[in-house]
Amino acid sequence: MRSTRNGSSTPSWANDVRKRPGEGDFPYWLLILGVTGAVLFCRVLSDGLYAQVLATLSKGVWITIFVTLVGFALATLLGLMVAVASLSRFIVLRQAARFYTEVIRGVPILVLLLYVAFVLAPALVAVANWALEGLGLEAVRTRDFSLLWRAIIALTIGYSAFIAEVFRAGLLSVDEGQIEAAEALGLNGWQRFRLIQLPQALRTILPPLGNDFIAMIKDSSLVSVLGVMDITQLGKLTAAGNFRYFETYNVVALLYLVMTVGLSLGLRRLEKHLR
Repeated sequence: MRSTRNGSSTPSWANDVRKRPGEGDFPYWLLILGVTGAVLFCRVLSDGLYAQVLATLSKGVWITIFVTLVGFALATLLGLMVAVASLSRFIVLRQAARFYTEVIRGVPILVLLLYVAFVLAPALVAVANWALEGLGLEAVRTRDFSLLWRAIIALTIGYSAFIAEVFRAGLLSVDEGQIEAAEALGLNGWQRFRLIQLPQALRTILPPLGNDFIAMIKDSSLVSVLGVMDITQLGKLTAAGNFRYFETYNVVALLYLVMTVGLSLGLRRLEKHLR
C-alpha cells in the first residue's frame, strides 16, 4: 500500500501501468526463426545447387519489389480517394464509392488479375486507338501493353477497395469535436482534412495499412500466371528445368519469408512507437 498526501492509502497496483498481453514476452519465435533462417542460408551458400537457384531467383526479387511498391502506392492513393468519396456529403459519390468497394472486394485477386489482363487492358487499348485515330496518330497494339503493368493495375484495383475501408475507418475514428473546433476556427473542408482529420487518423490507419502491404508482397506472386518474371515465375521455370522442386521452392519460400518477416518486425516497432 502507498500513502497519499492526505494520509489515505491506495493499493500499489493502482499506480502501475497495465501491460498488454504478451508485451514483455521474450521473442522466442524470432530466435527460432532467426536460427532456422541462418541454417538455411548457410546451406544455400555452401551448396552449389542451392547457390545456383538463389542466383537465378534473385533476378526476380527486383520485379517483386517493383510490383509491390508501385502497386501499393497507387492502391493507397486510389483507396484514399474512394474513402473520401464514401464520406462525401453528395449521395452520388457515396453510392459510387460503396458500389466500387463492394464489387471489387467480392472478386478474387486472381480472377481480377486475369480480367484486367485479358479484358480491361484490350478495352483500354481500343479506347486509346479510337482517340488516336481522331487525332490522326498511329494506333497502338494490345501486345504493346506490358503484362507487368497489367498486373500492377490489377493489384492496384484489388487492394484499393480494402485500403479504402481502412482509410474510412481511420477517418471516422477522429473525434467529432475536433472537426467542429476546426470549423469554429474557420478552416475550410480541405484544411480540416489535411490538418485535423488525416494526421489524427494515421495512428489508427498505419498498422492495418502495413498488414495490407505485407499481404501485397505475397499476392504479388500471382502475377506469375501472366508470365511476369518475378520470384515465383522464375522458381517455376527453374524447377521445370532442373527437376529439383524441393531445393527450388525452399529458396522461393525463404526469399518471401525474409521480405515479409523483416517488414513485419519494422511495422511492430513503428506500432510500438506510435503507442
